[in-house]
Amino acid sequence: MKTFFFKILLTGLALFLLATNVSAQDVETTASSDMEAASIVKSGDIAPDFTVQMLDGSSFRLSEAKGKVVLLNFWATWCPPCMVAFKEIPEKIIKRFEGEKDFVFIPVSREETFATVQKKMIELKEKGIDFPVGLDPDRKVYDLYAKSFIPRNYLIDRDGKVITATIGFNPTVFEDMIEKIAELIK
Repeated sequence: MKTFFFKILLTGLALFLLATNVSAQDVETTASSDMEAASIVKSGDIAPDFTVQMLDGSSFRLSEAKGKVVLLNFWATWCPPCMVAFKEIPEKIIKRFEGEKDFVFIPVSREETFATVQKKMIELKEKGIDFPVGLDPDRKVYDLYAKSFIPRNYLIDRDGKVITATIGFNPTVFEDMIEKIAELIK
């Protein structure tokens, strides 16, 4: 009896999938187009200027970094892919480009309080993840660049043009971006 119901269930599922014409490629294409639609700033655009307060009390203004290569990263404490990327950053970005005066890494926390970001950065520091971060509690800076989805990275050249804009964390894309940083600061 169980086998009979299982066959009916599988047949029904197969008919449903055929009727709705759903495929993995369709889902991937829809997700990709949703991400693209959520992007305001894209590769080739001039990066909008902004100022953020840093966790240490200082401030960062993008236009003051003109002439330098900038990696702008939007993240949040609750975002698992952001935390995966953060584990890679000390070794692959901070140490690799340490002392490089023509490179700036500016991670900006989206829609979180000072206290939340401070607590997370203290936790991360205990794990060897330590670098300055900016705050965008009202999402004003993020809204200049995108409508949704994090993490986001914008690699900006010396003239303020976005060279690479990425969404999410993909190790291959991350490595490619790091190599592009090295090329741009030569």
